Amino acid sequence: MKSGNPTHGAWILVVDDDASLASTLKEFLVHEGYNVEVALSAAEALAVHAANPRISLALVDLIMPVTDGLALTDELRRRSPELSVVIMTGYGTIETAVDAIKRGAEDYVTKPFDYEAVRKKIARLMEVVELRERVAQLEKKLERHPCFENIVSLSPAMERVIERARLAAATDASVLVLGETGTGKEMLSRAMHDASPRARMPFVAVNCGALPRDLVESELFGFRKGAFTGAHADAPGIFSAASGGTVFLDEIGEMPKDVQVKLLRVLQEGELRPVGSTRPVQVDVRVVAATNRSLSELRSTLLREDLYFRIATIVLEMPPLRARPEDILVLSQHFAGRLSRRYGREISLSRPALELLLGYSFPGNVRELENLVESASAVSTSNPQIITDKDLKPLLGAGAPAPAVPAKMSESFSMEQMERLTIQQALRVSEGNRTKAASLLGISRDTLYRKLRQYQV
Repeated sequence: MKSGNPTHGAWILVVDDDASLASTLKEFLVHEGYNVEVALSAAEALAVHAANPRISLALVDLIMPVTDGLALTDELRRRSPELSVVIMTGYGTIETAVDAIKRGAEDYVTKPFDYEAVRKKIARLMEVVELRERVAQLEKKLERHPCFENIVSLSPAMERVIERARLAAATDASVLVLGETGTGKEMLSRAMHDASPRARMPFVAVNCGALPRDLVESELFGFRKGAFTGAHADAPGIFSAASGGTVFLDEIGEMPKDVQVKLLRVLQEGELRPVGSTRPVQVDVRVVAATNRSLSELRSTLLREDLYFRIATIVLEMPPLRARPEDILVLSQHFAGRLSRRYGREISLSRPALELLLGYSFPGNVRELENLVESASAVSTSNPQIITDKDLKPLLGAGAPAPAVPAKMSESFSMEQMERLTIQQALRVSEGNRTKAASLLGISRDTLYRKLRQYQV
């Protein structure tokens, strides 16, 4: 029996041997916008359920002839573990209804019905059903782009960067990643490699600023035996070692201009000449470069113009942590959760500690935040350990920068508002998957449910 104009996509099965009550309940649920099927016995219920795989919730009467509600619940749950079951019972059999919950039912409602209570319970359970459908969609997405899961962020600005990185990963174009120190440029670059057709080949990272100036060329392009003092054997160099894969050139602006000429040839012709060799070597690499310098500085003074245009085919800019305060919360809890698993004890941050972090500008960005949380947890063996603002203040040093709260939030900002915003964003990023949202937030699912009720999200 179908409703006329349902506003929800899911279906509900009403099972009760009282035809009048079942009809009344169906009429109420149809009015609430649900699709409804009715069965007057357990046998009929099983047949209806088998014929309609879209049924996601069953309202089952506890007391029925032949097969009672408990037995029917067991069978429905055996056939469809994801099916939510609500037991309908009279006041005299509430204890039995509680037993049904222990056996897999989600909840119970008492007769005669308080229809407002019924409406709320059904709405809550159907919300879970809708979230499961979104989870399925999310899992399909993650199958296509699982490599970016390790980048923990709820920030819309970071979401835009990650989406562009996903698109860039499918190409072979050179990428330039801009961002302050500690924003995660290498992590993003590695995720692009892992999501690319080159994923099975090497990802080789090199910091151009850390290489001795007189060794940059030989390190990158290799050398032949006898090319210079100490060259006792041929060495392939980073580009040859990474052939077929990706070379990540961090601090590209520190590369000497004479070496830039050779890098340009690699990008243009796919070949290099090792130091001391007269023959070119063919290489197949993708180059992802990164810098903490500005784009204008890179183009005007640090890089040759022809190399700049080759390197900056696709430009991605990582926003600093102070520009995305919602990520300060989620990353703090993420790092605390990771340390809890590492040390085998429960580690969390107090509200004053989180408020202190929200008021800090993080010149070292995500890397600094991670180090702060780890430093605060490493000097304690308490279980559980709650990191407080007193633990963090000595680590921040004197003269902490001004609060990082955006101007548009400053007038009405409170910890509760920020936490509510962060939870909403986590649910949006996880497309309603509360388990994934709780994982992003670094809290348990039960804690997330409590906060959802607290903030009426």
